[in-house]
Amino acid sequence: MNIGNIQFGDRPLFLAPMEDVTDIGFRRLCKRYGAAMVYTEFVSAEALVRSVKSTVDKLTISDDERPVGIQIYGRDAESMAEAARIVEQARPDLIDLNFGCPVKKVAGKGAGAGMLRDIPLMLKITRAVVDAVKTPVTVKTRLGWDAQNLVIEDLAEQLQDCGIQALTIHGRTRAQMYTGEADWTLIGRVKANPRIRIPIIGNGDITTPEEARLAFERYGVDAVMVGRATFGHPWIFKEMRDCLDGKAPDDSLDFDRKLDILEEQLRINVDRIDEYRGILHTRRHLAATPIFKGIPNFRQTRIAILRAETVSDLLDILERCRRELGASRGAEDTTQPDGNTTPTA
Repeated sequence: MNIGNIQFGDRPLFLAPMEDVTDIGFRRLCKRYGAAMVYTEFVSAEALVRSVKSTVDKLTISDDERPVGIQIYGRDAESMAEAARIVEQARPDLIDLNFGCPVKKVAGKGAGAGMLRDIPLMLKITRAVVDAVKTPVTVKTRLGWDAQNLVIEDLAEQLQDCGIQALTIHGRTRAQMYTGEADWTLIGRVKANPRIRIPIIGNGDITTPEEARLAFERYGVDAVMVGRATFGHPWIFKEMRDCLDGKAPDDSLDFDRKLDILEEQLRINVDRIDEYRGILHTRRHLAATPIFKGIPNFRQTRIAILRAETVSDLLDILERCRRELGASRGAEDTTQPDGNTTPTA
C-alpha cells in the first residue's frame, strides 16, 4: 500500500490523530512497536495562521517517527490553504484534513465533522489545500452527519476528484459521536467501489489484534487506523502486527516490561516539556492502560494516579502497582485447581 511515494507494505497499522494524546513522545513509542504511520494532534488552521505558540509547537516532528502526518482543521478555504503552507515547512510526510472530529467546540462551529453539513465547502477547502502544497494531502471523515445522511459513498468519489491521495473513514456518523458500534459495512462498500483508486483506511472500534485482522479480511481496506485502544497501550501495534503476520504473541511483553514502557513515556514527556506538563500528558495513559486490570480495588489507585503532581509520587504509585500485581499473581500461583492453597516456605 502506498500514499504518494510513501510505501507501507502489506496491511499497515496507523495511529489515529488525537488531541492531547498523540504528542511526540507517544508517537515515537507507537512507531517503535509497529505503527506504520503516526499523526500529530490536530492543529487549528486559524490558530496556526495567527502563530499561536501552543499550536505551532504541535508541528514539531522527528525523523525517527517518520512517516508522520500533520492534521489540520478549519472552516475557511483561505485559512486552511495558508495553514497547509505553514505545515509544509515542518516537512511532514503528508497533510491530513480533519473533517471528522465530532466534538461540539469543533463540529458545532462548522469545522471537523461539521463539514458534513456543507459538502460544497468541504470540497472547496480540499481543492484549495491540494492546490496550495506539494506534500500529499489526505482526508479523515465520517459516514455522514447522522443516520439519515450517510453520504460517504458519493463523498469519497468527490474527495478523490479533488486530488487527495488517501481517505480515512471512521465508521460512525457525527450524531453518534463515539457511542454505539462503528459500521464497517459502508467502509467496505467504499473500498469495493471500482471507481475508487486511492487507498481507503478504516477506523473505529479496532481494539484487539483479531479485530484488526478481520477488518482487513472482511472489508478489504488498505490500512487500519487505531485510536482510543492505544491509550496506555503503545505496544498494541506489535500485538496486532504479530497477529497479522501469523506470529505467536510476544511473551517478553509481560507486565514488568509494559510498566517499564509507560514509565519511559513519563520520562520522555517530562524531559521534553517540564515536570508538571509532562505528567499531565502521561496521566491519562497511565489511568487508561489495560495492564492494571488485575490489581484488586484499583479505583483508588487510579484516582491517585490522576492526582499525582510529581514524578517521584507517580513512580511510587506505579511501583506499588508492580508489587501489588506481583503479589496477587503469586497468590494465584499458590492456589490449586480445587481451590486449596499450597503451603509456601
